[in-house]
Amino acid sequence: MSGNGLSYSEQGGEAAPELAQEAATTTTPSIPAAFGLFCSDTKKRMEQNSTMLGKIMEVSCTIKSALKGRNFEVTLKPYLSVEEQRLADDDPYEHMEQYFTLNEDLKQMLESSKDSAKLDAMKRIVGMIAKGKNASELFPAVVKNVASKNIEIKKLVYVYLMRYAEEQQDLALLSISTFQRALKDPNQLIRASALRVLSSIRVPIIVPIMMLAIKEASSDLSPYVRKNAAHAIQKLYSLDPEQKEMLIEVIEKLLRDRSTLVAGSVVMAFEEVCPDRIDLIHKNYRKLCNLLIDVEEWGQVVIIHMLTRYARTQFVSPWKVVEVVEEYSENNFYESDEEQKEKDQKVKDTYSMDPDHRLLLRNTKPLLQSRNAAVVMAVSQLYWHLAPKSEASIVSKSLVRLLRSNREVQYIVLQNIATMSIQRKDMFEPHLKSFYVRSTDPTMIKTLKLEILTNLANEANISTLLREFQTYVKSQDKQFAAATIQAIGRCATNITEVTDTCLNGLVCLLSNRDEIVVAESVVVIKKLLQTQPAHHGEIIKHMAKLLDNITVPVARASILWLIGEYCERVPKIAPDVLRKTAKSFTDEDDLVKLQILNLGAKLYLTNSKQTKLLTQYVLNLGKYDQSYDIRDRTRFIRQLIVPNEKSGALSKYAKKIFLAQKPAPLLESPFKGRDHFQLGTLSHTLNSQATGYLELSDWPEVAPDPSVRNVEIAESAKEWTGILGKPKKEKPTEKFYSESEEEEDESAGTNSSESGTGSESEEEDDKEESSSNESGGSSSASEESSDSESGSKGSMAKKASRAANESDSEDTEKKAKGVSKKLNTSSSSVTESASSEESSSDSKSESDSKSDSESGKSRSTTTSKKEEKPVQDRKTPNKQDVFLLDLDDFCPVTTPVAVPTAAVLSPSLTADLEGLCLPSLSVIDVTTQVSVPAKTHELLHRMSGKGLAAHYHFSRQPGIFGDRMVSVQVTVTNTTDHKIENIHVKEKKLPPGMRMHEFSPIECLEPAGSITVSVGIDFCDSTQIASFQLCTKDDCFNVSIQPPVGELLLPVTMSEKDFKKEQGMLTGMNETSATIAVAPQNSTRLIIIEKLVKAANLGVVPSGQDNIHRFAAKTVHSESLMLVTVELKGSSTAQLVINTEKTVIGSVLLRELKPVLSQG
Repeated sequence: MSGNGLSYSEQGGEAAPELAQEAATTTTPSIPAAFGLFCSDTKKRMEQNSTMLGKIMEVSCTIKSALKGRNFEVTLKPYLSVEEQRLADDDPYEHMEQYFTLNEDLKQMLESSKDSAKLDAMKRIVGMIAKGKNASELFPAVVKNVASKNIEIKKLVYVYLMRYAEEQQDLALLSISTFQRALKDPNQLIRASALRVLSSIRVPIIVPIMMLAIKEASSDLSPYVRKNAAHAIQKLYSLDPEQKEMLIEVIEKLLRDRSTLVAGSVVMAFEEVCPDRIDLIHKNYRKLCNLLIDVEEWGQVVIIHMLTRYARTQFVSPWKVVEVVEEYSENNFYESDEEQKEKDQKVKDTYSMDPDHRLLLRNTKPLLQSRNAAVVMAVSQLYWHLAPKSEASIVSKSLVRLLRSNREVQYIVLQNIATMSIQRKDMFEPHLKSFYVRSTDPTMIKTLKLEILTNLANEANISTLLREFQTYVKSQDKQFAAATIQAIGRCATNITEVTDTCLNGLVCLLSNRDEIVVAESVVVIKKLLQTQPAHHGEIIKHMAKLLDNITVPVARASILWLIGEYCERVPKIAPDVLRKTAKSFTDEDDLVKLQILNLGAKLYLTNSKQTKLLTQYVLNLGKYDQSYDIRDRTRFIRQLIVPNEKSGALSKYAKKIFLAQKPAPLLESPFKGRDHFQLGTLSHTLNSQATGYLELSDWPEVAPDPSVRNVEIAESAKEWTGILGKPKKEKPTEKFYSESEEEEDESAGTNSSESGTGSESEEEDDKEESSSNESGGSSSASEESSDSESGSKGSMAKKASRAANESDSEDTEKKAKGVSKKLNTSSSSVTESASSEESSSDSKSESDSKSDSESGKSRSTTTSKKEEKPVQDRKTPNKQDVFLLDLDDFCPVTTPVAVPTAAVLSPSLTADLEGLCLPSLSVIDVTTQVSVPAKTHELLHRMSGKGLAAHYHFSRQPGIFGDRMVSVQVTVTNTTDHKIENIHVKEKKLPPGMRMHEFSPIECLEPAGSITVSVGIDFCDSTQIASFQLCTKDDCFNVSIQPPVGELLLPVTMSEKDFKKEQGMLTGMNETSATIAVAPQNSTRLIIIEKLVKAANLGVVPSGQDNIHRFAAKTVHSESLMLVTVELKGSSTAQLVINTEKTVIGSVLLRELKPVLSQG
């Protein structure tokens, strides 16, 4: 080797690049040029090649040619650098080609003997998981490092295992002994991670191991590990419900835990496993109330919902006091003063809020200022269901504040406000302007705000609201404009002073140029006219004249119903309307045809001279109509109104039947029936009971015994010290470091008068300890430092746990548990007294002595009453209303209208209502299948099925079993020489959310016989496998159906304009595209349509350009649009673009459609 050359083995790898650069600078000018070629060539090859081996070979060849005659070496890294990885990530499709190569590199790094390489590989793998990429293929290589001595590698390995242990259960089982050893690791993060991985392995055979691990973790010194034990309880219960009793024991133990880190998780486990065991909450109720403010946010939500259910079973209704006072105010005037005094005293003594009830309301009130919307919503529903009506109004400001959040939060909050505003309008009337609709609001938010405004409408603010509605009717959103017209009708029904005014405004809308507005106005006017039809004959005449111009079936049917119902008030117009509609009878919608028949029947009964022949003509038309509903109605009417020999007894009462007085329809809020669901729950949002919903019980007539929530203080400390085998007193300087010594001092000092002060200081120490534990849960270093600081504490606690766990004496264990219960609850009662001191400066600590407990309760009651007064004072609303309109009179319009009895609208409003216009409505309809693929899939091979064979294909027919189900045709064939009986489906193993409608059992299938049956499967817009058993009389066979993504769609038709409009709303993250090479024979329009429609169930959209082909479909489950565009660019390339909200399905569909056009 020459002098300017350098070997890697001689000088080390780090110096090689520097000297190589020096050597490059001393060479001839052709060498730098060669290096430039090498760099650009390498970048191109890194983007194109799929294997790292090929890259290394090509790079080495380039180096040899560039450095020919030079004597130095270049070292290459066997994996991508960070910069190269970033360049690869810029193009996702090129990155997918390098995916498997990268996995091979990571496997080599994981098998390396150097911890640095393993750590680098694990960081990359966890980074892949964070980006949503699939790293499951690396599971065998990763799980080998679970026993690594490097703590950082072990943490990352457990992070990976927690993600993939449930998918790779067989491989995870091989390392179960390592997980068990990790449960005793000194690091709390490793112990918790091992428990989480163990509980993620969903195999029934390890249930005893999981149960033992949970029991041990529930006694762990780290609150973070105990928190994970609570999480594991729910997983174990879902895996094996028979372990319920043992799990309840663990839950009862964890409920006594005083750490705020554990409280939320154990209450969640309680709600999942045994929500009906209210008795477990009694002793922990006050502790949970006092800890609530310090629990993490999602734990607060769970605890508040649980305490809401608990309070409804343990306290009497706070709303009864209002009823009693109202009843008392109606007493006789002539009663004596003494009787009145007695009754006054009786009313006062009727209801007094339980101190525990008040404790819950007081401790949850500060959470209304939480930054988490779910916490605010949980407290709001608690006050709605538990608080006196005079105090419930404090939640209104907090709920209105949430309307500044994102649209999903707004939707849930507005739904709950809509339910509240029906019963208690005064809560939200001061915030009326907060519910005004903005132009940027989505339709769902606009509709909910409109619903709330309608609920809050009264005589004082109706003028302002109608001014708002006047603007809303002009909205470009057709659904919202129609909802506004319905809201005007509801206001007219609820507030009699504006009924005529609203009716006149709606009549003005009948001359609008938009059919949607006119149709909705007609429907609302019809409902309003039923309330007082005698005064509105002119309006009915005016609507009859509009019949020629209105084409919407619902509006035409409403007009015909009005004319028929009140035909005696318009005797000249009604026969003429029947004559006109008889001409167009065959072209009308079924809904209109039924009303034409009804109109003819009513006119036949009231004015048979003019309409007898016309009615018979209409009945003859209906007799031969294609719809069986029309034919049935025609036969029924003919027999009823036309007398003949076969007429029954009902013919005499035909007039009473058809012209009976109908009750006026009630225009009610759609949220009126939702109040029986608990606010803030999924069931309330869906207006139907969801799985897992726990109903709120009714208030008890008599409150249960409140003493069950009392906690007794330990009678003597001798038993506790005897069990632990520790000295009775310790030095005061060591009290801060030893939790067990604090408990001894507290139990020993209960007989002295200074016990209250001591327990308060202990509570503060406990809080500091829990905060240090929480910080230790986030990093192992902090935990190790805290362990080193608390040496005496750890040794004493370990001795105590060993004495409690290893003792065979049941009496000794019971005494230890009893004393620990009493100590925990005594400290919680002290915390409660401390909170009462904070809320009132006049009250004293309840833990001064036992004898003062009753007086303390009375003081807390008086304090709560004092607190209620300022709340009520603040609640009094300002009754000064601001009117935006002066509504002194109302000028009639040119169209014939009724004279208003109470004018509320100004002339400007009437002028604005005359010329309202909305754009035309776009139409997107689902069509039938375009092409049925001939490809069939094997469901069961005849050898596996013992002579029974089964195949299936996707028929692309609309689901006969449900709108969200994909129709699958299964063909069953008997290849044996004997009958096969009772072929049926059994033991469906479907992923969560997926549903299946099986075929009816096949009683008998003859030899060589074949039969095709239909199966409906709701795949939930995913390509997950639907597994089930296909059984005969004697055997069962495991089979599965996996759909191609193209069969999860239904084709739709739409115009090119609507396609571009919908595509414009599905850009950004909702758009996936790729450039593909098109085979020459696939470049014609017919071939492209044929191939794409065969590959996926798409509908063809007309296109005005020859080089652009558009297709549209909807997903079967969620009905999300799927827009596909193929744009030819030259004869060999094309741009394939997919726009959809379902980005996962879109990317999968793109991957399946790419080879369709590229292959010949």
